[in-house]
Amino acid sequence: MTKPGVRGYPEVDAAQALMVQTMRREKVRGEVLDLTAMGGLTGSLPGVTLRAVEGSAAALAALKAAGLEARAACPGDNLSTEWPTRAHTVALVLAGDRGTAYATAQVAWAHACTPPGGTLYIAGDRDKGFDRYVRAAGAAFGTGETIGRDGGMRVAKLIRRPGQTPPLPEPETYEAYGVQVVGLPGVFSAGRLDKATTLFLEYLAAMVEAGTLNLAGKRVLDLGCGTGIIGAWAARHGAAVTLVDGDLSSVRSAEATLQANALSGECIHSDVDAGLEERTFDLILTNPPFHVGRGVVLDVAREFIQTAVRRLVPGGTLYLVANDPLPYETTMQEVGPVRELLREGGFKVLAAQKSAQ
Repeated sequence: MTKPGVRGYPEVDAAQALMVQTMRREKVRGEVLDLTAMGGLTGSLPGVTLRAVEGSAAALAALKAAGLEARAACPGDNLSTEWPTRAHTVALVLAGDRGTAYATAQVAWAHACTPPGGTLYIAGDRDKGFDRYVRAAGAAFGTGETIGRDGGMRVAKLIRRPGQTPPLPEPETYEAYGVQVVGLPGVFSAGRLDKATTLFLEYLAAMVEAGTLNLAGKRVLDLGCGTGIIGAWAARHGAAVTLVDGDLSSVRSAEATLQANALSGECIHSDVDAGLEERTFDLILTNPPFHVGRGVVLDVAREFIQTAVRRLVPGGTLYLVANDPLPYETTMQEVGPVRELLREGGFKVLAAQKSAQ
């Protein structure tokens, strides 16, 4: 099963596919803890009982649709309450595209979840640092080798020796637009503010300064919140904020950002707006994702825009920032008339207001 937002969509992730093929060749049996279960492909192995773990809300939805129970978790989470006895076999697909800190956190988590004498199958992309990360994993596990290759994809098998688990990387922090940002490993703009969000907040701040945008008392949704900087900025200007992300690490990061600034707001782990129940909003602010793994996938951004259709109150406005070439205007017309507010440095700020009728 898959859907927009699941790594590898609309196909199976190439690294996961090679990992499962390799595990099939190795005749893996019994309980397997898959820390990056995606759509549950590992559960297709004969004789395997899958313990599925995912930090992606979209993947959790796909797993549920496939009839598989899954635990929502991200690197560093203790899984012993769910499974007191550790599985002898652990599977992990490295997300090297999310940066060194995240891959390092993944390796440390896998080590903590693998019992001494247990086996870790680890897969990833050679061009996204796989060999480097496997060398680091080998130093912790004690032994291992690459046993599967297909194009740029690789699979290694490591046997864990007794020993201490490597520490998780510390969160990064920085200040921007009056907000102290806390960025957990792998979260978008964890170490510094990206150019699109910078342009977006600069424009919104100018509107607030000019009196053309009043956030006080408004119900604001930061959709795809990442570190939470947009929602936290809105909260500093008096908005009642809800911050949503499909990535559990991002939700934890947004919670930490609000706490660091002594701001109130709710942070929700949700597959787009699936977890928002009956909530509606006066404003939706978003810098929607258009990459899932290595691929450009616009389906998630289009779901963000459809969320505005469903969740904005009459007269409410969607504000969106995007790369110049991305064709969001047509879909945004379903919200209301689209205005281009700014085009600069390869990015554009768009707005669409829902009819007050």
